[in-house]
Amino acid sequence: MTGSVETKLASLGIILNPPRTPIANYVPFVRTGNLLTVSGQVCYAADGSLIAKGKLGAGVSLEQGTAAARGCALNMLAQVKAAIGDLDNVVRVVRLGGFINSAPDFLEGPKVMNGASDLMVEVFGEKGRHARTTVGVAALPSDAAVEVEGLFEVL
Repeated sequence: MTGSVETKLASLGIILNPPRTPIANYVPFVRTGNLLTVSGQVCYAADGSLIAKGKLGAGVSLEQGTAAARGCALNMLAQVKAAIGDLDNVVRVVRLGGFINSAPDFLEGPKVMNGASDLMVEVFGEKGRHARTTVGVAALPSDAAVEVEGLFEVL
C-alpha cells in the first residue's frame, strides 16, 4: 500500500527517479540514530542532464534556478526513500543547505532555495518546515546551477 507521502507526490504529478550513485569517494546518506544526513544533490533531471547549468545572475535566471533547487530536493527525496524505505517515516525535515552557483553580484540565492524549501512543505506539510542555509559559491560539480543537502529526523 502506498503511504500518504507517496500519495501526495502522486497527486502533485511527481515520480521520484532512482537515486544517483555518488561521483566521488562519499556515500549518498548516513544514518545515525534517528538522524539521516543526505549528501549534496545536484540538479540532475531524470535523463541525466542538468536542469540548469551555469551561474545564477550570468545566464541562468531566477526561475531556472528555482526549478533546479526543486529538482535537487526531488533527488534528495529519492535518497531518503532509499535510506529508510518509506517516506512516511520522515518525522521532520530538520535542515536544508543550499549552494547556489552565483555570479559575484547575484544576491537572490534565498529565493532560488525556495524551490527546495517549498517542495518540502508541499510534500510534508508542517513537518517539512526546516532551518536553512543558502550560500553563493563560485562553482559546483558539472557546472550545476544548484546543489542541496539535507538533514532529516526519521523513525
